[in-house]
Amino acid sequence: MGVELRVHAFFPLLAIICLVLSANDGIGRGIGLFLVVVAAVVARESIRLIVAAWLGLRLRAILLLPIGGLYAYANPESQENANQGTGQFAMAFAGPLANAATALTLAITFLGAGGDIQLFNPPFITSAYLLRSMVWMQVGLAVLHLVPAYPLDCGRLIRGSFFRKHGLAPTGRAAAGLGQILALIAMIGGMVLHNYWLIIAGFFIMIGAQIEDQGVFFQSVVDTVQMREVMLTDFATLSPSDTLSDALVRCVHSLQEDFPVVRGLQLVGIISRQRIVDALRSDGNGYVQSVMSRAFQVARPEDTLGTTIRRLTAGHGLALIPVTDSGRVVGIVSVQNLMSSMSLLAEQRRLEREEAS
Repeated sequence: MGVELRVHAFFPLLAIICLVLSANDGIGRGIGLFLVVVAAVVARESIRLIVAAWLGLRLRAILLLPIGGLYAYANPESQENANQGTGQFAMAFAGPLANAATALTLAITFLGAGGDIQLFNPPFITSAYLLRSMVWMQVGLAVLHLVPAYPLDCGRLIRGSFFRKHGLAPTGRAAAGLGQILALIAMIGGMVLHNYWLIIAGFFIMIGAQIEDQGVFFQSVVDTVQMREVMLTDFATLSPSDTLSDALVRCVHSLQEDFPVVRGLQLVGIISRQRIVDALRSDGNGYVQSVMSRAFQVARPEDTLGTTIRRLTAGHGLALIPVTDSGRVVGIVSVQNLMSSMSLLAEQRRLEREEAS
């Protein structure tokens, strides 16, 4: 559906936990129990993706955890619409309703087929009875997301109600903190009750809340930092009249992967180190203007880092954005240097926040 799918590293790790919990029932049933969890997540997130598309929300990526998916929106408008109005209710209830409907469908199918699945006999989720587990895993995931712990669906709904009054960053941090507290309570309760699934749910709620907290903090950084604070001011340029062999020599003596191509003070194109090498190998020596890309975007020194990141991610294969002032290239921002700049900025802002508190 045009959304990048990512799987958190701890999700496959859950397969090992399922194998340990199913030690007495065999490896096959342990893997089957893990697939029951996967099926429950897939059911809810497939419906949520359809609802998001129906609401016109543009999603960039979804990160899958055993408790569900964490969404990254393609633009601020989609994120804002998902946190207010009918959009927040539709996105919040789509997942639990999908799991509840799937559970009901499975239960009717299994009971109607005449199988003795002992639907209401505990334990409800076990590798010994996978058909019963398929039903109750769907039910469990639906009920779990009614808990007001961020980033669960009910927690997102509560966060959305405070979003308009207090803003994204303070509301996000408060919601993530509450989610971590409730996750810790769930883990302790699971230990007391000897309920492994409650411990697992609490653990992954904790992981999800931390990821969301980092995302909110990162968003607060990129929306306040201007390009003049992170752009590279020591950079090399090429001329459209340079030969490719001369450009290759410049590449050897530069750490840049991409180069602005300027004629006088005017920016006329972008060319990458790899494009130069490929052109030399395929067509021999020529001029930079014959192989440079004329499709590029520019930023201004006062533009925010968030705006530039959205331009980089929206552009197909775009790896470099020149920063211009009155038509003159005064800096560059590339994906290569942006990653290190963002991590350093995030660390700087975190230290400033700790010192202020």
